[in-house]
Amino acid sequence: MTKPNDNPADPFKKALAEATRTMADLPELTVAYTVDPPGITKDGMRLPQVSRRMTRDEVMLARGTADALAMRLRHHDEGVSARYAPTGPLAREIYEAMETARCEAVGARAMPGTAVNIDAKIAHEADRKGYAQITQSADAPLSVAAGYLVRHLATGRDLPRGAANVMDLWRSVMEEQAGGALADVGAMLADQAGFARMTRKVISDLGYGDQLGDDPDMDDPEDDAGQDEEAEDQPDSAGDEEQEDQDSDATPERSQEEQQDQSQAQVTMEDSADMEQGDETEMPDGEAPLEPPAPAPHSDADPNYAVYTTDFDEEIKAEDLAEPAELERLRAYLDQQLEPLKGAVSRLANKLQRRLQAQQNRSWLFDLEEGTLDAGRLARVVANPTTPLSFKQEKDTEFRDTCVTLLLDNSGSMRGRPISIAAICADVLARTLERCSVKVEILGFTTRAWKGGQARERWLASGRPQGPGRLNDLRHIIYKAADAPWRRVRPNLGLMMKEGLLKENIDGEALEWAHRRAAHRPEARKILMVISDGAPVDDSTLSVNQANYLEKHLRDVIAMVERRRAVELIAIGIGHDVTRYYQRAVTITDVEQLAGAMTEQLASLFDANPKGGARRRAR
Repeated sequence: MTKPNDNPADPFKKALAEATRTMADLPELTVAYTVDPPGITKDGMRLPQVSRRMTRDEVMLARGTADALAMRLRHHDEGVSARYAPTGPLAREIYEAMETARCEAVGARAMPGTAVNIDAKIAHEADRKGYAQITQSADAPLSVAAGYLVRHLATGRDLPRGAANVMDLWRSVMEEQAGGALADVGAMLADQAGFARMTRKVISDLGYGDQLGDDPDMDDPEDDAGQDEEAEDQPDSAGDEEQEDQDSDATPERSQEEQQDQSQAQVTMEDSADMEQGDETEMPDGEAPLEPPAPAPHSDADPNYAVYTTDFDEEIKAEDLAEPAELERLRAYLDQQLEPLKGAVSRLANKLQRRLQAQQNRSWLFDLEEGTLDAGRLARVVANPTTPLSFKQEKDTEFRDTCVTLLLDNSGSMRGRPISIAAICADVLARTLERCSVKVEILGFTTRAWKGGQARERWLASGRPQGPGRLNDLRHIIYKAADAPWRRVRPNLGLMMKEGLLKENIDGEALEWAHRRAAHRPEARKILMVISDGAPVDDSTLSVNQANYLEKHLRDVIAMVERRRAVELIAIGIGHDVTRYYQRAVTITDVEQLAGAMTEQLASLFDANPKGGARRRAR
């Protein structure tokens, strides 16, 4: 008999974990369900979380992710992959995407049921990244398109709509330039080494041969054996000079490097002699040659955080991104979304307002020698004229000197219900807090383009220098400034409903920007609430830097904000565990819980701080 408190999803999770171990042929594999990004780790496998409701989308996503990762574990040899892996970032992306597609196609041939599950996973990822809305190949990732094409050619299955759109945007180019190599995809699936060689040929045909590095097949062990036999056939050397000559012949690269070092040392000595003779007289005594000043760091939290260019970044008001008529239309659409939730959200807003107003109750100090005349004690003066007059003063209300900043993630993964709920909650909280004399600022962050925009184009035109850092054009949006009255900016939140606005998210720089704005406010107390549904993701930046480049910067910025304590930081994660980043955070699995989470977090902040806390922080 099932206990009332048992999770109804537990039997499904257990069965899926056992099936995954069987497909991967790893009986001891650890399978965990978490809100963190799925993947294979040294400890086992992470799969998407399945809630108690067990919706069809959750179940299919978990199955598809499990099947895809199990096929990778079973049919992928890391040693072979590392041997043929390219050195350049874009070439490596194409290589990894095609290898992933190979593993999934092999599994689909052996177990056709996995193909349906993996299709659900691909459809989910394509929807999350907005692939169906892309209209130009420049906005579609080539590596992803190559993986989709390999899977389509190998299995003959139609791809989900968003994935098919990305593949079709690049298909003619790939078939025109690399069609000959791709013709043998089906025959190469079972041979990982042969498939890797074919992948390198595809990458070369697509014009990225300069990123392949050395050909691993050129290092043939038989050639090394032949060289050893030739060395044995040579007569023994006589004398130190002959031995040195043989060493030089056996290692020509080393000899050449030594010669270069010697020549460089000689040139250096000659240059230094020239300096002693000529330059010394030209430079005034006590002065060193002027060096250009080091450029200012792009981040206060991490001086090593690099940005390729800031020329195309923008900080813009919401009303400048759309015409007034369009904003009114989008705001009307948002109001329609608000209608079914109006009752529940209004109750939460009233609850928050009651909590705030409870701390706004007037408090007086009596029996003072100056202040406002206390009329309630005049009877004592009438009864006894020698009694001095009594005065009173009203105490200060601490929380009125407060500013709350809402920083909303405007990334593509928030499209649909999440961004609507976030906009609605921001709307209600702004009106509620304004009634309680609390200043509110509403900010949003995204990028101007998918996959890099103008920053990436400049980087490509410059020859793709290594380590460019952040490689996309930022867009930081001001929906409501702290001093702007709500009635004037009310239509601005409708901008979040605009098609094409939501793109990539670079959280670290956005958080630093919002913190900088809040820290310069005159209020004694500042609160910053971040609402996001995932870790920082920008494909253009991550493709040419370390995999944790943006995540590390986010952690550094959070540590700086929490260390300085000038701004109180809260975070709410929608389906994503943000507690691993922020000290004060909450994670919700259903977007419908957002209004309650925001209200409770703000209310607890006002309740938790005793009177006088803001004055102490200000001092």
